[in-house]
Amino acid sequence: MREVYKHAKNKKILRSREPPGEPAALSEPSLVMEILFLLIKIAAVLFVLLLGFTFMLGLYRNGDASMTPAVKDGDLVIFYRLDKNYVAYDTLVLEFEGKKQVRRVVATAGDIVDITEEGLFINGALQQETRIYIPTQRYEGGVEFPLTVREGKVFVLGDSRENATDSRIYGAVDIKDTLGKVITILRRRDI
Repeated sequence: MREVYKHAKNKKILRSREPPGEPAALSEPSLVMEILFLLIKIAAVLFVLLLGFTFMLGLYRNGDASMTPAVKDGDLVIFYRLDKNYVAYDTLVLEFEGKKQVRRVVATAGDIVDITEEGLFINGALQQETRIYIPTQRYEGGVEFPLTVREGKVFVLGDSRENATDSRIYGAVDIKDTLGKVITILRRRDI
């Protein structure tokens, strides 16, 4: 009997802790406030995207065929401005005579570049470039070979070696003058 009494007594204690009456209903925000919050969120997202593409990423629409087949005329190139630690076969965006170019790094600081009738040599080794379909040749009036790439520079070539304006003409490129490393390409389709 005492256990029943204790149990009933505990129920009273629990009941006494409950708040009296129903809780007050929270007011719903008005339609105007919801639209205002939505517009603020959209503005914040656009601001973050603008900051990202201003300081971290860059966009460039390729306008030449010098990097065919990797980058075609009309492709949209997205590059990362903050990464300028290039290694061989990285693709970068640079500016030459006021025009942007996409080029492939073939040699970095300390490498010796030579172009002979046999092809492209880096540090005395003939390069077997599987995605390059045209042999690499020197240009008349271009730079003198063999060429040692100095510190803070990279030697770049276009993948379409026959008609590319690249380091065979203007020499090794200062890393500080490059715009960034290509991270993706959005290919335009002919529909």
